[in-house]
Amino acid sequence: MCKGILLWLDDIRDPNDKNVNWLEYSPISKIEKTIWVKNFSEFKLYIETNGLPEAICFDHDLGDDTPSGYDCSKWLVDYCIDNNLKLPKWNCQSANPVGKKNIDSLLINYLKFSNK
Repeated sequence: MCKGILLWLDDIRDPNDKNVNWLEYSPISKIEKTIWVKNFSEFKLYIETNGLPEAICFDHDLGDDTPSGYDCSKWLVDYCIDNNLKLPKWNCQSANPVGKKNIDSLLINYLKFSNK
């Protein structure tokens, strides 16, 4: 796990926008680097190439006709199971309350049964 790395999944909101404090959603207080990925493919590629970040901030809606943040969270659970890894800390900045609840529910349920 890469300490101090926050993976920011969002197709629109730039975590480095100086006019808005999007990083208030971060589940870690000490952020060394924020990596902005905008879709499922970038999310998956980053993790497969660099390993798990310390934390992930999820958006649910990533554009029309594309996999959602929920799809990313399902892939993440499978990746952690397949590689015997601990799930990173997470939060959701999604404006979609149902999507946010689905992501949180999936990840919380995984933690309950993963023994990690």
